[in-house]
Amino acid sequence: MLEYVKTILQKVSFDRMLFEKELRKALRTLVPDEVSQLKAWCYQQFSKLYRRVLNRVFRQVRLA
Repeated sequence: MLEYVKTILQKVSFDRMLFEKELRKALRTLVPDEVSQLKAWCYQQFSKLYRRVLNRVFRQVRLA
């Protein structure tokens, strides 16, 4: 599932609102370990473009 989410986020990265929507949706479906991996990957891939979005979305995530 994690690889699928990464593919989707890359495909929608042209639009900030769509990117945020898909990121939030992904966080509802992934297990905590995958969320941690996704967070690291997102910051590596998209921090220059969407740092504020990433900060806002991942700040709300509670890892069990």
